[in-house]
Amino acid sequence: MSLCSFLKGKSPKHHYSPFKKEPFGRSFQQPHQDYETLLETCLRNNCLFEDPNFPADMNSIGRGSLLQKLPPTLHWKRPIELHDNPVFYSTKAERLGLCQGVVGNCWFLAALEALTFHGDILNRVVPLNQSFTKRYAGIFLFRFWHFGEWIPVVIDDRLPVNEAGHLVFVSSTCKNLFWAALLEKAYAKLSGSYEDLQIGHVSEAFVDFTGGVTATIQLSKAPLDLWDILTRVASKRSLIGCQTHSGKERILNNGLVDGHAYTVTGIRKVTCHNRPEYLVRLRNPWGKVEWKGDWSDRSKKWDLLNPKEKILLLRKDEDGEFWMSFHDFKFHFVSLVICQLTPDLMSQEVGKKWMCSLSTGRWVKGSTAGGRLRHHAETFWMNPQFQLTVLSADESKKSSTPCSVLVSLMQKSKSLHRNQMKHLPIGIFLFRELSSQKSFQLLKVKSEDFQTEREVSYEFSLEPDTYLIVPCTSEPWQESEFILRVFSRNPMHFIYLSVFFCNFITTDNKKPGILAYFPPKKIKIPFSHFFPQEIVDKYEGGEEFFTKLFEKCPEINAIQLQKILNNMTWKYLSNPQPTFSMDACLGILALLDFNATGTVGIQEFRYLWKRLLIYQEVFHKQDKHKSGFLESGQLRAAAQEAGEF
Repeated sequence: MSLCSFLKGKSPKHHYSPFKKEPFGRSFQQPHQDYETLLETCLRNNCLFEDPNFPADMNSIGRGSLLQKLPPTLHWKRPIELHDNPVFYSTKAERLGLCQGVVGNCWFLAALEALTFHGDILNRVVPLNQSFTKRYAGIFLFRFWHFGEWIPVVIDDRLPVNEAGHLVFVSSTCKNLFWAALLEKAYAKLSGSYEDLQIGHVSEAFVDFTGGVTATIQLSKAPLDLWDILTRVASKRSLIGCQTHSGKERILNNGLVDGHAYTVTGIRKVTCHNRPEYLVRLRNPWGKVEWKGDWSDRSKKWDLLNPKEKILLLRKDEDGEFWMSFHDFKFHFVSLVICQLTPDLMSQEVGKKWMCSLSTGRWVKGSTAGGRLRHHAETFWMNPQFQLTVLSADESKKSSTPCSVLVSLMQKSKSLHRNQMKHLPIGIFLFRELSSQKSFQLLKVKSEDFQTEREVSYEFSLEPDTYLIVPCTSEPWQESEFILRVFSRNPMHFIYLSVFFCNFITTDNKKPGILAYFPPKKIKIPFSHFFPQEIVDKYEGGEEFFTKLFEKCPEINAIQLQKILNNMTWKYLSNPQPTFSMDACLGILALLDFNATGTVGIQEFRYLWKRLLIYQEVFHKQDKHKSGFLESGQLRAAAQEAGEF
């Protein structure tokens, strides 16, 4: 008797639930769930896992319109209760055998089916060594790229089914195959609920599955070489999806579905009447309902091809997959989304690796949320600033050959529910340093580039030089966290500039488009260089303190730096102790990390500690009204007194 048969015939005495049930809306990350520990506990106790953070009840379904689509009676069953021989994943199963359920998440399914073309990427999201036989305990693990890092998501395998025992949400044409249904449950947990999967963009799922960067092409404004672009990306590691015109999901007379996402599964150039014909193959995530026009399954156009080519391409199965002409594709679809692990989407260069720098930040009302430059010049300088130094590909030669640089800005909402995330209009401004002056000149960034999307990206061709990237919201005082990623084919240096270190920019009215800039010191300067002797003497010493601090860890990272600074006693301050955010610590680390190791040693920390004490003293000296803020004049005076310029 198999383990599945045994468990179906005799339920375990109890189910393992290590935590108390959480109220609706709690994040899956609270508390942390370690897959290996939970698995071993279940195996040791001969029980099946029950997930308290995403329970088998209506809390996990959600509270919106999805409730109206559910069957009158909803049950939660494990795959071992639904089939005699359940299989988690099979390489022998059809590549595109997934069918959308009652959740309106065609965007998710379109991305998921594109993922099935890349086994190694799929294996990272869906560890394929899991099963319903070997070491089975009703617990499964998935991974998603979530706002800059790979997040493990643990679930139990209880799935919602109707009275007949059929899956209500995603299912497979192979009735005993369950990896996609369980993956959907994990993604629903990450998003807050199944309800939170109702609306979305295929580009979001692409990024969550790969950590890549997406490029969206509006087909009404498509470049003339769009077919060449498709040919290049189809031959690389790319995921491709598309979207019909917006509207309610309704089937048109031509067989397409309005307001619907599709997966691009192939392209082909054929010869028809001695002329080339360009074809695109697509799949409807519903697993049915296909295009009825030229080159559809029953189109007479296929008779114009040679028999071998027809046999190779044509499949008359009602499986949701179909061919159509490239011309019809551009006419009936509104957008094309391309995602690759490296952003060489439009480039013909071969054999060059992209490098990526990633940093996080936050727009905070009254502090770092300054709005865009054109309409809010008086507050624009408050925005977070990132310095990008693009080096020549060959450091031994001075070359002005431009390189491709892609900048991706992603906003991160505090909401635990995906559909409650309010996306702000966001964008970036890019400045180039004027070497003869302490200033940066604005490069052309269109105002319409501010988009109300989770992620926006920009492609630049930049000569080796120093640049300043300023990510911002459209209006000041709009709050959100964000992730800034910069990809380049050239070596580059990517440094966060923190206002805390007096690295600020102000508009120069005499020179339109020019920003006066006060850069941080990049060279180690003797401590006594800018300060009177009595101040130097006041903060000298303390060798025993520094030695003790670093005796266990010669080098410290940003997390350790934050812990040290926030637990340090600032004996020269009468005011409340300062609090250092992770953003501030990352900025400090970047400015002091002269060796680009990602850590600082005792010498760098000693220098930092002394300067922090002086900066705090100067700040409170200038803050005459004890308001906790410095006006522009006071800030200038403080910077001058601290020796920053």
